[in-house]
Amino acid sequence: MPSPSSQRPFTFTMKLDPAVMELLFLDSSDTHVSSHGGGGCSSASTSKITCRLNDGTEKCFFMKTGKGKDAETMFEGEHASLNALHCVVPTLCPQSFGWGKFASSPSTSFLVTDFLYLSSRSLPKSSASSLAAKLAKLHTTPAPIPDGYDEPQFGFPVTTCCGDTPQDNTYKSSWADFYANNRLRFILRRAESSNGADRELQNLVEATASEVVPRLIGDRKLNGGKGVLPVVVHGDLWSGNTSCGTIGTQSGEPEDIVYDPSACYAHSEFELGIMKMFGGFGGGFLKEYHQLCPKTEPVEEYEDRVKLYELYHHLNHYALFGGGYRSGAISIMKSLIRKYGNDK
Repeated sequence: MPSPSSQRPFTFTMKLDPAVMELLFLDSSDTHVSSHGGGGCSSASTSKITCRLNDGTEKCFFMKTGKGKDAETMFEGEHASLNALHCVVPTLCPQSFGWGKFASSPSTSFLVTDFLYLSSRSLPKSSASSLAAKLAKLHTTPAPIPDGYDEPQFGFPVTTCCGDTPQDNTYKSSWADFYANNRLRFILRRAESSNGADRELQNLVEATASEVVPRLIGDRKLNGGKGVLPVVVHGDLWSGNTSCGTIGTQSGEPEDIVYDPSACYAHSEFELGIMKMFGGFGGGFLKEYHQLCPKTEPVEEYEDRVKLYELYHHLNHYALFGGGYRSGAISIMKSLIRKYGNDK
């Protein structure tokens, strides 16, 4: 999805909907909203809200808008995702102030967050925490216990969208169960819905889910049989969803930030799948990250676990865009089945 770094200067001004005014406690006489670049998904538009506070200072917010049920689902998920990340590491991403429907047009949904003041990515070494350190903090903080449960769960309280794919985040106590069913088998159905029935893909996904997953990330396999604790992950962390800047204010030292999350409570290494798929995070990043967030045991199977997690994003991109992403998914599954399939 396009990042906020692609946002362009104002092109026209418009009237801010009363529902947004009420959410932010703004005075219409001291507020204006202007178009502001790309939407971050296929159907959203983005705006900058500028208001004058009682002390005379200026405050800005970032707003996404879109029509229909898909936009409503996407904004609810992004609101919860941003605040789940922001709660653990406040300097990692913007805070979301809320989402809802326009009073003047109930078919239009909106999301309002902190405004990001983006800077050059080539920043000198600063005193701010690096992206690697922020992610390590995120990935070593146990997930909260959901209402109605006695311990943290894998999943998320709402649907989140990875690209335009609404994901099944139904809570599971088992990470292997969640990944096999809520991610692999789920995205196979989406891929076939978009591209047609595919027996080869069906067979490979089923073998991966039923054979590779238990042997590679089974609950008794990881950390000497102790399994893994769920932590919040960004979920769509490719290099286009990272930048440098300040959150909510032009003052302060620019630092590494992320946006457009598709969060869930997962195994920390799940984050690394899409990071590996698209690159942009070098060896220095991973070295610093793993000094603070050690690789899960057994360490010798780390690369294969990351490959298994990368598979989901190949399948999701195939579901969304078709084309060559199918061959990438098939290559990963064949290599993992050869190594971890039932005939081994």
